[in-house]
Amino acid sequence: MKRRLGLACAAMLAGSACQNMPGPFSPPVQRQPLEDFRPYGLSAIVSMSDDNATEHFVQDITSIQTDSWRWTGKRPTVRVRVGSGENLRYTIDFAIVDATLQVTGPVTVTFLVNDRALDRVRYARAGSQHFEKAVPSGWVTAGEDVTVGAEVDKLWTSAGSGPKLGIILVRIGLLQ
Repeated sequence: MKRRLGLACAAMLAGSACQNMPGPFSPPVQRQPLEDFRPYGLSAIVSMSDDNATEHFVQDITSIQTDSWRWTGKRPTVRVRVGSGENLRYTIDFAIVDATLQVTGPVTVTFLVNDRALDRVRYARAGSQHFEKAVPSGWVTAGEDVTVGAEVDKLWTSAGSGPKLGIILVRIGLLQ
């Protein structure tokens, strides 16, 4: 009995040990990645720290900058392109400098998509700010340029006769 069981087990092991192995194959052709490729294309955000940020500027974003932000004028605007016109969210990160608020008082910022007012917000405190809001359906056409901007109601003039400055812009654009 034990012998039959042993033979049966040996036969099953021998039968399961035979496999067809795949033949050798060549690795796929290697290609260089695209230089301006941005994975998934889910956002059209212009960060002031991007190497190509200035290519998106339309108006009122100054050359006064650091590695991660730029001063703006009255109506900073960028041009972006999105793959879809649906389920978009306007987003902006910026800062208001305390010295400007001491001179101008609270400022109202109007957030714009294709020159249409999405919202207006009054800011009475200095520091970092974030604004995000859904863009109504029909305001943006897929595959076409979109202007995204903000309008600052009161500007500050540095050193009495310097440039008229609005906010410190960190990033602005559309998310999907």
